[in-house]
Amino acid sequence: MRYVIIGCGNVGMELARRWVSAGHQVIGTTTSPDRVPELAPVCTEVAVLRGSDRPAVERVTHDADAVVLTVSPRIARAFDADQRIAEYADTLTASARTAAAVHPRVVFTSSVSVYGAGHGALVDEATPVTDDPDASPRNFAAAEAAVLAAPRGAALRIPDVYGHPRDLDYPTRVKLAHEILGGSVPFSAEALHYRIDYRDAAAALDFVVTRDLTGVFNAVPDAVVPQTNQAVLDELCAAGGWPALTYRGEIRTPFVPISSGKLRAEGFAFAH
Repeated sequence: MRYVIIGCGNVGMELARRWVSAGHQVIGTTTSPDRVPELAPVCTEVAVLRGSDRPAVERVTHDADAVVLTVSPRIARAFDADQRIAEYADTLTASARTAAAVHPRVVFTSSVSVYGAGHGALVDEATPVTDDPDASPRNFAAAEAAVLAAPRGAALRIPDVYGHPRDLDYPTRVKLAHEILGGSVPFSAEALHYRIDYRDAAAALDFVVTRDLTGVFNAVPDAVVPQTNQAVLDELCAAGGWPALTYRGEIRTPFVPISSGKLRAEGFAFAH
């Protein structure tokens, strides 16, 4: 099989490793020429392009069996509401519309932010998406809509990704929130602090692609209901000797438990 991974970050690289090890051909893309040496040992081929560049995307996907979008907005432009507008529109919505326009089989790595705070006692794939105007949920939802309109589109909704050696650990994230953002973060204090190991995120994408699943799936480790953002991050602040964070509530993720029962019913199991 021949796969294209657009936006080959930590999750995309792990997915590429899985597929190349299984004997598949993988084209990984990046927007930065500086990352080509990093991707070259992992992918069969590397292309430098933006996901919104239709001619470039069309060239690399024309003979692919599937296209996976693991595009991620730059974290440095995710903390400010005004900066999020252009960053999320180009990285998420434009990339998804481009991929869906040129290929029938597209799988998009989405976010549980599309649910907002959630509704009822449990969030599942039937829960309505939020009408929150923030750029994060608005563009994740718009990107999903574009991909799901493709003949064989799928969207995998995941929480915060962690665990890769290149990732900032949570104490470092808290430290930077104080040093760069003055102790203010765009998240909701009451939201449940769901997260997924990058290897499970890659495994879930592999599962959806190789089983030719379509539609929307939650990929959220749901064996245990986690603590709230405030409980987790305030504990880290106390351990680091920093004041408690201020939560601006601009990016709202569910306050109630999230179910991944639909994906697990297909046979997927979280390993981490």
